[in-house]
Amino acid sequence: MSGAPSVGSRPRPAAGERQDGSDRAAYRATLLELAQADPRIWCLDSDMGGLEKQFEAVLPEQYVDLGIAEANLMSVGAALASTGILPFVNTMAAFASARALEQVKIDIAYHRLPVRIVATHSGLSAGQLGPTHHAQQDLAAMRALPHMTVMTPADAAETVRMVRAAAYLPGPVYIRLGRGPTDPVYDGDAGFTVGEAVELRAGSDVTIVAAGSYPVLFALAAADRLAAQGVGATVLNMHTIKPLDVAAVVRAAERTAGIVTVEDHSLIGGLGGAVAEAVAEHRPTRVLRVGVGDAFASRPGGHREQLTAGGVSPDRVVAAAEAVLSGRPLPPADPAGEHDRTVHSHTVHHSQTVKESAS
Repeated sequence: MSGAPSVGSRPRPAAGERQDGSDRAAYRATLLELAQADPRIWCLDSDMGGLEKQFEAVLPEQYVDLGIAEANLMSVGAALASTGILPFVNTMAAFASARALEQVKIDIAYHRLPVRIVATHSGLSAGQLGPTHHAQQDLAAMRALPHMTVMTPADAAETVRMVRAAAYLPGPVYIRLGRGPTDPVYDGDAGFTVGEAVELRAGSDVTIVAAGSYPVLFALAAADRLAAQGVGATVLNMHTIKPLDVAAVVRAAERTAGIVTVEDHSLIGGLGGAVAEAVAEHRPTRVLRVGVGDAFASRPGGHREQLTAGGVSPDRVVAAAEAVLSGRPLPPADPAGEHDRTVHSHTVHHSQTVKESAS
C-alpha cells in the first residue's frame, strides 16, 4: 500500500486539472494534455457534450464523434486500437456496461486491445435521470471480462494520476467516473500505482475498504465517528477493482476483526464481492458489504440522496463496523421498503436531448 495522504483541505491542482472538483472535468483536461503529447491518443465521443469544444477544437485529427451508438463506438475503438492508436472511448457507464457489453467483450477484451473505456455517470451519480441511466451493475460486468483492468478514482486529483497511469497499460481498461463535483480526498500530491490500495487511515479494530468518490468520503466520515467512540478503523481506498490488491485485503483480515466494504454499486458482484472472494480464498474473516440494495432506485433525487435511499451512507458504514466488532448481524438497510414503491417520476429515454441535459 502506498503512503497515506492527509485528508481535509482542497488538493493543489495537478497539471491539466479543472477547478470544479469533478473527476469528469479532471479526466477531460488530462486526456487533452496526453493527446497533445502523443498523437496516438485519440478521443472517441458519443455525443457526451463538451468534448467537441474542449478536445476537437484543439486536436480535430484525433477526435471522432460516433453519435449515440455505443456498440459502434466500442467496435470503432477496437478497430483503431488494432492499428496502433490508443483510443479513449467516452460514454455513460450504464451504456458501456449494458448496451455495448457484447462489443466490449468480443471486439475489445477478447483481442486484448488497448482501448480505454471512460464511463461517466457511474453508479447513482446520474441520480435525477432515473434507472435507465443508473449503473449499478457495471463493476460486476467489467471485472468478469478477461484481460480487463477496472479502476475508479476517489477524487479529481486521483483521476489525473489514474488516467496518466492508464494511458499506456497493456490491454483494455475501464475507468469509472461520476458526474458532478465531490469533496477532495487527497491534500497535495500522492503516489498512484495500478492495483495497489492506498491506506488513508490506520486503525487496529476494523477495516473499511471503499472505492469511488462518495464511498471513500463516507468511509472517512465513518472512521472519524468510530474514532470518537474509541474504535480504530483502517480505511483503504481500493481504486483498482481489478486487479484487486489481494495482499492489502489479506493484511486487513489478519490485523483487524473484520472488513466493511463501501461502494456506489449493487451489493452483488462489485467491490464487496471481489473482497469477499479474496477473503474466502486466502484468509476467511467476516465481511459486511455496504452497497446499493438489489432493487432499482424508486424515487427521484440527486447522487447523494439516491445513495442514502439505496443504503449507502456514513451511518450505514458505522453500523456495519459496529456489527463486525459485536458479531451481530447487520440489519436490512431499507426496512421500510422504500425501494419497492413505484415511482411516478420521469423515466428518461436515451436521446440526444438526454445526452445534452446530462452532460
